[in-house]
Amino acid sequence: MTAHYEWELTEEPQASVTADVLWQINSFAASGTHRAHRYTATWQLDLAEDWVTRSLEIVTTGSGWNRHLALTRDDNGHWHDDVGMIGEQPTALGAPGIADDVDLSQALDCDLGLCPLTNTMPIRRLGLHTQPHAVQPLIMAWVEVPSLRVIASDQYYGSPSVDGLVTYASGTRQVNVQLKVDRQGVVLDYPGLAKRTSDA
Repeated sequence: MTAHYEWELTEEPQASVTADVLWQINSFAASGTHRAHRYTATWQLDLAEDWVTRSLEIVTTGSGWNRHLALTRDDNGHWHDDVGMIGEQPTALGAPGIADDVDLSQALDCDLGLCPLTNTMPIRRLGLHTQPHAVQPLIMAWVEVPSLRVIASDQYYGSPSVDGLVTYASGTRQVNVQLKVDRQGVVLDYPGLAKRTSDA
């Protein structure tokens, strides 16, 4: 089954994220775009079984510059990156890729910045869209957009009841919200970040 999703980013007028998802029994493959005032991004995401990230490839493009990241997780749980930059890079952007001091050994998922789709992987793995679940700490390979810097992000997911709400917090980014999700576990409303504008 394929589905198309669109979100409007709430902090930047006319900025949006789209995703085209090929659903499988226990995973998905997806591609999408980010459109913002100073850059655009295109990405492809591929999952292994049980919603575990296999690879994420993303290119961000601004005026006179672009950069790309290929982020992969192998069968032994090791994360790898391949990065590149072309043009005069904005000085405010950090270096793309995984820094030497970043420990992703406990991470099963990537978390693509500004993209609500990547919240779906832990939600589906834990079954938060179908059953109550105590809050569980997780580590994510969080990809900042548009810099494509990768950090280890401590995050917390839970579901107090089966009512389409998932509690979500991030210690590294000072986020603490309740996500509204649909029956597939895909975000409808991420307070302060994005609202879905399409019906899949």
